[in-house]
Amino acid sequence: MKLEKVIIENFRSYKNRIEIDVNDLNVFVGKNDIGKSTILEALDIFFNEGKGIVKLDKEDVNKEAREEGNTNIKIGAIFGNLPEELTIDSTNPTRLSDEYLLNRDEKLELLKIYPNAGKEKIFVKAYHPTNPECANLLLKKQAELRRLLTTEMHCEDQTKNAEVRKAIWNHYSSNLELDDVEIELAKIDAKNTWEQLKNYLPLYTLFQSDRKNSDGDSEIQNPMKLAVQEILKDERLLSTLNDVAREVEDKLNQVARNTLDKLNEMNPDVADSLNPVIPTAESLKWADVFKSVSITGDEDIPINKRGSGVKRLILLNFFRAEAERRRCETNVPDIIYAIEEPETSQHPSHQRKLIEAFIELAAAENTQILLTTHSPAIVKLLDFDHLKLIKNDPVKEVITIESGDLPYPSLNEVNFLAFGESNDEYHNELYAFIESEGLLNEYKNGKGTVRYVRLKRNGGTLEEQKIVSEYIRHQIHHPENTLNTRYTNEQLQGSIQQMREFIVDQT
Repeated sequence: MKLEKVIIENFRSYKNRIEIDVNDLNVFVGKNDIGKSTILEALDIFFNEGKGIVKLDKEDVNKEAREEGNTNIKIGAIFGNLPEELTIDSTNPTRLSDEYLLNRDEKLELLKIYPNAGKEKIFVKAYHPTNPECANLLLKKQAELRRLLTTEMHCEDQTKNAEVRKAIWNHYSSNLELDDVEIELAKIDAKNTWEQLKNYLPLYTLFQSDRKNSDGDSEIQNPMKLAVQEILKDERLLSTLNDVAREVEDKLNQVARNTLDKLNEMNPDVADSLNPVIPTAESLKWADVFKSVSITGDEDIPINKRGSGVKRLILLNFFRAEAERRRCETNVPDIIYAIEEPETSQHPSHQRKLIEAFIELAAAENTQILLTTHSPAIVKLLDFDHLKLIKNDPVKEVITIESGDLPYPSLNEVNFLAFGESNDEYHNELYAFIESEGLLNEYKNGKGTVRYVRLKRNGGTLEEQKIVSEYIRHQIHHPENTLNTRYTNEQLQGSIQQMREFIVDQT
């Protein structure tokens, strides 16, 4: 399955419901405390059910919503690229479309509601039959379903709930009265419906920049633990492990039976009171067998005891290695890597290699990347379709940045919108854009001037009057001329703002 949208409501700074489009590589940018990390952490809660990095608590309820009496946190996800067939009850394979469990867009839409940040309730939002004659079939047990069958309905196998539901819905196919319905998964006949369904969801792993300082530092441990999860998604390998476990189980049962047989010869009463307790292969959690995997340095010193730069460097190369592996292998499991501020503690040359690895990873089969960044340098290594700007004016929204939506297509413009980043390079771009559009004289018209001393090629000087934007432009292009007072940061920011406003007015 592929994540296509994230849904957040009443979680931290996200009061109102928001839907965020997700593609293969997604880089969230915006000012500090705008809600970039919140998106990644919401997904950690959704996918990893409190067993990941983030634990939900009552402080996560949006404060304004709480004051209004709403304490239900909602986190959801919409998936495409769905499996042809899956199992949602017992051992009956079926299709989500056949069960009317897809939304109007034929996507799987899952929603988790956490009342007052407590135990989750899981719903699927579906375009579902509401005709009373055939509604709520997923909530009915087998006996109830079979009572709804009539002689006019053709059912191939009445022992399979999926087939019975299919027969009933086919009978009312012209009058299903389809509508948007939220179905609570826990109430479907099969008690483990969610357990079955989540087996098909992508693995989700979150790497945070504010690392714990412990031997189990998740930033270092998680790549290895994640590798274990990926490896155990291999059905062939898992089948082999289960075969070994069943053979061990058989041998242990044999040992136990022989022991009890001998005990029975000596003391039947004691023998009758004893039973072997041996876990079945299906109950074993193979990931726990490898829970102590890690990477250590010289003399078994944990890597997380090294400097933060070294730790992040290991993580960098984990992603580089994953990019190469996932590009070469086939049938790799669906996975979502979420990384907060990958530039932290990294040399600029390492940042470039890391971004190159993420771009390559995102192009690999069944792989999606979510990043947050505060680095204008990182932004300028990306394409427009990678970037998602979080804004809070006038309402909170997350927008995919399209170059055609900007006054002119520039990643420096993105950095200005995201971080308020204004520098010489951005000033140069704005000035050059106005000049290239033939609007320079119009821009200069009516603006005050300042004295500028031009340095001529023969060593002489010439006094001129220039508007502030032109004054700054000349100083940027002629650093060898030290005859003029250096422009201030306030002048730079004011000039940038004037040029932006002028360009916006022209569009």
